[in-house]
Amino acid sequence: MRVGIAGLGRMGAHMARNLARAGHDVTLWNRSRDKAEALAAEIGCAVAATPRELAEVVEVVVTMLADDAASLAVHAAPDGLFAGRGARWFVEMGTMSPAHIEALGAAAPAGTRVIDAPVSGATQAAADATLMIMAGCREAEAGDLQPLFDVLGRKTVWLGRPGAGAVMKLAVNSLIHGLNQTLAEALSLTGASGIAPELAFDAIEASAACAPMLTYRRPLYLDEAAHAVTFTVALARKDMEVTATLAETLGVAMPQGRVTLEKLRAAETQGYSGRDMAAMVSFMRGEKS
Repeated sequence: MRVGIAGLGRMGAHMARNLARAGHDVTLWNRSRDKAEALAAEIGCAVAATPRELAEVVEVVVTMLADDAASLAVHAAPDGLFAGRGARWFVEMGTMSPAHIEALGAAAPAGTRVIDAPVSGATQAAADATLMIMAGCREAEAGDLQPLFDVLGRKTVWLGRPGAGAVMKLAVNSLIHGLNQTLAEALSLTGASGIAPELAFDAIEASAACAPMLTYRRPLYLDEAAHAVTFTVALARKDMEVTATLAETLGVAMPQGRVTLEKLRAAETQGYSGRDMAAMVSFMRGEKS
């Protein structure tokens, strides 16, 4: 299948590699063209000059972008994806608001379809093709997308309607960011009492409170500065802001989510914005960025 990938950040680049290795005809676009050209040389694929050109040469466009504003610019600009004629599917796999997905669906060219299919899993899961995909459609409607999802992830949950994928991703991420904040507090408590971080983590991992993300992110929690960033504090704050807005719209109280958001905002004011979200451990300990 001819597949376009727009957005080659920490996740998108791994997804492009996996699709190319599976035999799909991949074309890349990225705002920084040099990044697209370097990846294209690595995996042997083409590079589009603009999002419009990308949409004209593929059947499916997969976008992995940072937020609603970035997604809107790539889709709806004069030289954006929706200006092209060729692609039949536009699959937004980034973390977006359901309102944005609705707007994209309304603006999409006739005869095309927008599917929200955000993913759960860190960069290693993207590299290993073990992502969990939350698709805002019924399985019977997915058509040609199923083989692509099978390449990218270990499981697809079909949520039945447009925007449901976006809502589910925000719900999952609110749990992740809440757990991240609670872990930071727990390690601050144990550290203040004199328990070594490694021993505290051993106990947490062996307890009923352990979640998979704690195990695969353990190296970051114990020595965040020594490892590559996988998900920034700024992106976590963005996720929680979008979630808080959605909760207000639906009339849902999320008091713990509000506290998580407040702490992320506070960390950003102290210079933690570009650091991995594991740096919330350092923030809660009162360390300067």
